[in-house]
Amino acid sequence: MSSNYPPPQQPAGGGNPYAQQPAAGGSPYAPQGAPQAGGGGNPFAQQGASPYPAQPQGGQAPYGQQPFNGAAFPPPSPYASQRVGGRDNVAMGILAGVVAMVVAGLAYGGILRAMSGDDGSIRDFRLLAILVGALIAVAVGKVGGRNPVLPVVALVLALVAIVGGELYGTALTISHYASTHGGPSELTTSNIIFDHFGDLWKTWKHDFGVSRALFLLFGGGIAFGLTKRLGEG
Repeated sequence: MSSNYPPPQQPAGGGNPYAQQPAAGGSPYAPQGAPQAGGGGNPFAQQGASPYPAQPQGGQAPYGQQPFNGAAFPPPSPYASQRVGGRDNVAMGILAGVVAMVVAGLAYGGILRAMSGDDGSIRDFRLLAILVGALIAVAVGKVGGRNPVLPVVALVLALVAIVGGELYGTALTISHYASTHGGPSELTTSNIIFDHFGDLWKTWKHDFGVSRALFLLFGGGIAFGLTKRLGEG
């Protein structure tokens, strides 16, 4: 019985009829059009693409970071202090001012006593008030810094030092006069200040005049202005 179908054709060379013919140097299972291993490429990688983010041109670091000696560093924190190299220590400035006030007041009183006469009179040397204000300003301004409170503190401390120094000098003069002229032995400097402060205050006010008021203001003004200038420097 003859068949209507022609016999299967044998492929040339005796190969497998169901196998695809591989391209030269390639794999029969590789997708068509993909780069072959013979060309040195990765068939699963995109052509011309890098797995890492591209760096901006010009050598600059991404995300707004600027290079520093070849290395990128993060931008400064917005909460960082903007005043570089400055000082602002109010507590230490006040403490230094108080110490300077005590030292300047005692020195001022001692100088007034040294300049007093044998009759108990006190010679005015008002330029010392300016020096007292300057000394307190140096202590507060150099230690405390530029805080706007410190010039006012220096002004107050200077006024206290000047007035206190004059009161102390008056007490020293009265005590010295009493001891050299047969006065009561208990009339010491501490006794005058603590037990007879009212009388001491009346004596100071009795000698208070325009000249003393002006130099008192000068001493406070020097303390205020110099403290502000030193703090800003």
